[in-house]
Amino acid sequence: MAGSLGSVLVGIATAAVAVVLMIGLYSLLRGGDFARSYSNKLMRLRVVLQFAAIVVIMAVLYISGR
Repeated sequence: MAGSLGSVLVGIATAAVAVVLMIGLYSLLRGGDFARSYSNKLMRLRVVLQFAAIVVIMAVLYISGR
């Protein structure tokens, strides 16, 4: 993995986590049916995306260190 490709992958993974986090915060502020329907799903999705982001970051660090 080239350095620039690794940076792009890390940026995409981080942005995905940030987007889901912002949507989750919006659902909490909005409340009502939307929050009831989506808050747990968004939290689960955020945790999965955070795990994926950590895996991507660790892979980029491992490959760039070789």
